[in-house]
Amino acid sequence: MSLTQSAVTSILTGLGDKSDGGARRGWGDQIDGRDLYTQFIISFALGLGAFLSFCVLRPKWAELYAARRQQRSSASRLPELPDSFFGWIPVLYRITDEEVLQSAGLDAYVFLSFFKYSIRLLLSVFVFAVGIILPVHYRYTGRYGVPGWDDDTTPGENKTMRAIKLLGRKDTDPVTDPPYLWIYVVFPYIFSGLAIYMLLQETNRIIHTRQTYLGNQTSTTDRTVRLSGIPSELKTEDEIKDFVEGLRVGKVETVTLCRKWFELDALVDERMQVIRSLERAWTKHIGYKRPRSDDNTLPLTRQPPHSSSRSIDSDDENAQLLSEGERAHVSGYSNPRPKTRIWYGPLKLRFRSIDAIDYYEEKLRKIDDHIIAAREKEYPPTEIAFVTMESIAASQMLVQAILDPHPMQMFARLAPAPADVVWKNTYVSRSRRMMQSWFITIIIGFLTIFWSVLLVPIASLLELETLHKILPPLADALAEHPLVQSLVQTGLPTLAFSLLTVAVPYVYEWLSSKQGMMSRGDVELSIISKNFFFTFFNLFLIFTVFGTASGFYGLWENLRDAFKDAKTVALALATSLEGLAPFYINLLVLQGLGLFPFRLLEFGSVALYPLRFLGARTPREFAELSTPPKFSYGFSIPQTILILIICIVYSVFPSSWLICFFGLVYFTIGKLIYKYQLLYAMDHQQHSTGRAWPMICNRVYVGLVLFQLAMIGVLALRRSITRPLLLVPLLGFTVWFSYWFARTYEPLMKFIALKSINRDQPGGDDTLSPSPASTTFSPPSGLDRDALPIRIGGRELELRLRKYVNPSLLVPLHDAWLPGRNSSHGNGATFHETNNNTSNHVSV
Repeated sequence: MSLTQSAVTSILTGLGDKSDGGARRGWGDQIDGRDLYTQFIISFALGLGAFLSFCVLRPKWAELYAARRQQRSSASRLPELPDSFFGWIPVLYRITDEEVLQSAGLDAYVFLSFFKYSIRLLLSVFVFAVGIILPVHYRYTGRYGVPGWDDDTTPGENKTMRAIKLLGRKDTDPVTDPPYLWIYVVFPYIFSGLAIYMLLQETNRIIHTRQTYLGNQTSTTDRTVRLSGIPSELKTEDEIKDFVEGLRVGKVETVTLCRKWFELDALVDERMQVIRSLERAWTKHIGYKRPRSDDNTLPLTRQPPHSSSRSIDSDDENAQLLSEGERAHVSGYSNPRPKTRIWYGPLKLRFRSIDAIDYYEEKLRKIDDHIIAAREKEYPPTEIAFVTMESIAASQMLVQAILDPHPMQMFARLAPAPADVVWKNTYVSRSRRMMQSWFITIIIGFLTIFWSVLLVPIASLLELETLHKILPPLADALAEHPLVQSLVQTGLPTLAFSLLTVAVPYVYEWLSSKQGMMSRGDVELSIISKNFFFTFFNLFLIFTVFGTASGFYGLWENLRDAFKDAKTVALALATSLEGLAPFYINLLVLQGLGLFPFRLLEFGSVALYPLRFLGARTPREFAELSTPPKFSYGFSIPQTILILIICIVYSVFPSSWLICFFGLVYFTIGKLIYKYQLLYAMDHQQHSTGRAWPMICNRVYVGLVLFQLAMIGVLALRRSITRPLLLVPLLGFTVWFSYWFARTYEPLMKFIALKSINRDQPGGDDTLSPSPASTTFSPPSGLDRDALPIRIGGRELELRLRKYVNPSLLVPLHDAWLPGRNSSHGNGATFHETNNNTSNHVSV
């Protein structure tokens, strides 16, 4: 037996075959035709039930399922969806890309464009798969590509013997290479060319849209740059302004030098906690009850007091929450005044109960005094500043140039929207941010190993052989019920796979928030990168390279020395891909038909809503119940890219037509669902102007490289020598093209080209600067990136921030939201800046 044949036999043996004649089943052998039918029926029933439930609940729960349409002015231009059962679908389908852009911004436009690209690509691949690839495979191998239909194993024949047949040999006698192997050479070129061509088409369209969209508006965000690495000799606003204007690229409108506002931010966060406690105390004393309502609103009514009282309307920062007249009537309410405990003494072991309203009122008054005093302090400057130019052209020239000859000084980067800035990270030193970033990176590396090890026992426990050793009664029960056994060995692996893709991103989201990034948009892009690495490496590559998780140890023992040979690794990759085709078909069916429709129901928000509703007591808490759920691209983009990569990798295998078909179903349903959520139901505040598209493109190139490597391995597995070498130029071209794409196209997805800037509007050029009284220009769309809601204490406020200034310096110290008082504050109020930011007026 030759070395290659021995290696192949070793690999196939390690993939789960023992001397039991193939009795042991790995994930590659986990389903037959009946299993696929069972999976399809279960997934279709789950998805159809979720979809019909949404159609019933959508008009009844408009406060949840149309929250963005009701509360965001940028969605007011969208057409009203009818309340009929299926009537909303045609209206949603007819919404154009321009309407998506105007309502939800560039991020939603780019995200839905990726679905459009995937549908076009998979439709082309599906046509080739059905018209050419499937007939060729059936003609030469008799395989349909459907699990269970192609099992030509004779009695007593194990997986290794069956694989020898697939190698083009009869028993052990070598034969000439079958001619059908040319499809593994020709179609990688065709599909790679189609993928790259369509990707360039979509990229050119997105670039044109992005340049036109951003070049025709003069928002403060687009005219602002973030300077970092400011030297000690430039630690005032005037000095920074003189430095920038000395470069002769344009006039500077304003400069905001970030300072160490830790004390002030801590006071404002504490005030939010105190005012919520005060509102709870007053609500408990006044005695509110939730009225029944038939119009999907959550208003509060007050039980009538025994004596009259008037509402509080004063917004003066120094005003008492209750006037003297109102204080005289508090004892007239039916409920007693609540108490709170104050702990004191050694180690805070003693306590006494006092009046909660008086305690929190006094505490709030003291904190307000501290905040007012803290706003007048002069804080040490940091090395970061936001510089707003009088024209977009000047700001774009700054961010695309090297400003200072000294290393690590005066870096100019694009500035996020004012309300998108994570201000607590602006006064963290560069060294600490770098340490945080590296520390999180190390944790990600450790978790990568942890997830890989975790998948092994999960897969092993799903094997009957393993269950016989651990839980014999359960294994015997499964053996007596084939349908239940099929469900366990078919549905549970894919369900565990899907649940892991849902749970782990939340861990990575928390880790990304601790890396010290300057904006929430950067945090979200980091989440996309981390979550894709997890889904691609742990949930796809590890499974593929090792074939089956249950055969991991056996495979490692057999390949411990063989891994030194690159050809053997390619053989393992190709063999595992063919064996895992049933698993990925299962995954696509479950994800596309079974789980995707559940996104419409917003199951997490629905499940948490009763708990939040029961826990809400104050007007503020009830108002927060109606805020739209948050949409995160960091959770959605990585999984969709992985699905596309799976479809591309399997595009030439016998199961290609089936995988591409369910891939088309996945992306078609996904486009409709995400379009509805982004436009009508959910809200996305971190507007990164479509910067996720280069990340998507780079990961598509990674999928193409893996696809080409797999085809080389497939041909090598079938003892072909010339044909794998013919694919090497394609592999080299794809790698080179990805680098060329990054240098040529990515800058246009990051910056605004000077030629794209509309010079005929205010702020478009130095010769047409905005008037001194003007601080913000309205963009051409209903989505104002300069007026996103700001967040204090981890919660979103109804106020809007339009200038680069720490919200803690100017957020109004509003009174508590109490019964009978108007809880909404106008967005056009004007507040005086502190001495840290000159004496201009800032709109909030």
